[in-house]
Amino acid sequence: MRSRKVLLIVGFLITWTYATYYLLLRNTGVNLSRAQAHQMYRLNVEARDANKKSHDMAKNLFQLVKTKYDQAQTVSTPQISIVAAEISGEMLEQPVAKQTPAPIPTRTYMGNGEPVFPVLVFACNRVSVKKCIDNLIEYRPSMEQFPIIVSQDCGDENTKGVIQSFGNQVTLIEQPDQSDIKVLPKERKFKGYYKIARHYGWALNTTFKVGFDFAIIVEDDLNVAPDFFEYFLGTHKLLIQDPSLWCVSAWNDNGKAAVVDASKPELLYRTDFFPGLGWMLTKKLWSELSVKWPKSFWDDWIRHPAQRKHRVCIRPEISRTRTFGKIGVSNGLFFDKYLKHIKLSEDFVQFTKINMSHLLKDNYDKTFVQSVYTYPIVTYDELRRNLIAAEGPVRIQYTTREQYKRITKMLGLMDDFKSGVPRTAYHGIVSFFYNKRRVHLAPNANWKGYDLSWS
Repeated sequence: MRSRKVLLIVGFLITWTYATYYLLLRNTGVNLSRAQAHQMYRLNVEARDANKKSHDMAKNLFQLVKTKYDQAQTVSTPQISIVAAEISGEMLEQPVAKQTPAPIPTRTYMGNGEPVFPVLVFACNRVSVKKCIDNLIEYRPSMEQFPIIVSQDCGDENTKGVIQSFGNQVTLIEQPDQSDIKVLPKERKFKGYYKIARHYGWALNTTFKVGFDFAIIVEDDLNVAPDFFEYFLGTHKLLIQDPSLWCVSAWNDNGKAAVVDASKPELLYRTDFFPGLGWMLTKKLWSELSVKWPKSFWDDWIRHPAQRKHRVCIRPEISRTRTFGKIGVSNGLFFDKYLKHIKLSEDFVQFTKINMSHLLKDNYDKTFVQSVYTYPIVTYDELRRNLIAAEGPVRIQYTTREQYKRITKMLGLMDDFKSGVPRTAYHGIVSFFYNKRRVHLAPNANWKGYDLSWS
C-alpha cells in the first residue's frame, strides 16, 4: 500500500516539473527585451536542471522499490511496507515473538526409578508470580524431575505474559471456566474463595490425569528455601509407608524467627493441622478428595474431621516457604502480625540422607508424645523471666480454650483453631522454641481429643 503512495508522489513531481517548463515556454513572447530574454534563458536552464533531477530521483526510487520488492519474495514478512517506512522516515514497530511454554510432561518416573514431582503453581492476576517462578527455577535441581506447571485463572493478560516469558522452562495451563459464580448475597465478599476452589479442582484433575503419583502445590506469592526440592525428595516415601500421613508441608504456622530453633533446620514434626502453603499430596489422596471437592474454602474443608480422618502431615521446624503476598482474597489477614515474620530456612539439609523412620506413627508417638509428659510443668511467667533452674525442655499446660488463647497471645504464637485443632498441634501439643529452650504447650495427660466447639 505504501509503495503505491510513493509512486503517486514521484509521478506528481515529474508532472509538475513538465507543466512548469511548458508554461514558461508558452509565456515567452518574441518581443522581449535583452534583459528579459536573458532572464528567460536562465529560467529555462534551471527548469531543465530541475526536470533532470526529478527524472533521476524517480529512476532511483523505482529501482529501490523494485529491489526491495524482489527481496520480499524470498522472506516470510512483506518488506514493501518497510521500504515505505524508510522513505517516509518512520520505521514500523516490529512485534516481539512470545516464547512458547512447554507442554505438560508425560514422563512420570525417572530412569533411576524416582518419581517425577510436578510443581503446580497457582496464579491469577499477580505479575509478581515472576518472583515465585524465578525462585523455583533457581533452586530446582532437575527440570525433568521437577517440571513447573503454572495454572492460571482470571485470564489476566499481563500475568499471562510474565508466565510465557519463561518459555519452555515452565508449562502454562489456563483454567477454561471464567463464568461468574452465583452466591448468596451474604457471601458475595467471599466469591474469590469460590473461584479458588474451582481453580484448584480443575488444575489438580488436569495434572493428576497425566499419571503422576505425587504433586507439589505452590501459590504464586511464595518464595522457597534452597533445599525446598530436597525436602520433598527426602519425605515423599513417608506418604507411601505410613497410611496415617496424608501430606507433607514446607510451612510452619508458628515459624517466626523468635520461636524456632535456628540451629535445627533438619528438625521435622507430625501435625494434625493441615498447614498448606507449599505442600505435597499423592494421586491416591486426590482420587479420594476430588469426588467431593467443595465449592469454596477448600483449605478449611480439608481440615474437617470428615476429610482428615485422623490423618496428619509432616511439617518442618523452620519453614521452607515464605509468603510475600500481603494483598489477596484474605485482604492481608495475619500478614502484618505473623506471616511477614516467618523465617525462611537458609541452610541446605540433605534430607535424602536422613533416616525418616522416627516420623512414622508408632515410633513418633513413643519418642515424642510420651516424652512430652515427662518434662516439668512451668508457667509462662517463669519461662518469660527465665526462672527455670533445670536445663532442657519444659511443658506449659492448658485445659480450656480461653487459657490456650491467652497463653499463645503472650508467647506470640497463632491462637486460632480450625475444626478444633490449634495450628501446628499434634495430639493437642504445640511445640516451639523460647528463650533458648524447647517448650511444649500441651493439654493434660488424659486428653480425649479435639473439641469442634473450640473453633
